[in-house]
Amino acid sequence: MNSSRRALEARQLGLRHLLGGGVLLLAIVPGYLASHPRGVTDGGHVAADASAPAIRSHIKEAANRYAVSEDLVIAVIEVESRFDARAVSHRGARGLMQLMPATAASLGVRDAFDPRDNIHGGVRHLRWLMDRFDHDVPTVLAAYNAGEKVVLKNQRVPRETREYVKQVMRRMNRSQAKT
Repeated sequence: MNSSRRALEARQLGLRHLLGGGVLLLAIVPGYLASHPRGVTDGGHVAADASAPAIRSHIKEAANRYAVSEDLVIAVIEVESRFDARAVSHRGARGLMQLMPATAASLGVRDAFDPRDNIHGGVRHLRWLMDRFDHDVPTVLAAYNAGEKVVLKNQRVPRETREYVKQVMRRMNRSQAKT
């Protein structure tokens, strides 16, 4: 057998292995996905339903409970995590409302990846900031993003925080204009 024929057979064998592996993946992946539902947290715990209707329900419940605008909560979640219940920032903030672990703990949040727990903690934090900063929404948002100590210490907040405030306000205003 000449070398070009051996090379052709080797390529064909490689393709068969590749196709076989692809078929195997097609057989295995759906079962794996079915056994690992959306909302699995880093700790392996299955979070509560992370579907859009469930998230919307949690937002409404928390907004009513803590007397915070639903539009504000939605805008914060949209900017913070783009509605990804498993989001983790480069600084370690987690979940829909991107709660830092220490903040989450101080708010009684047990699982920052659980949509209901995260939203209630985040909205409770917004309520606390609203009371602390006399309902001045841009200042509340700056404190939510950079921390209240940064806002209290500095007359000027970081550029990243100013951009964050603009994004949230824009989304909130757009949402309010639709209603």
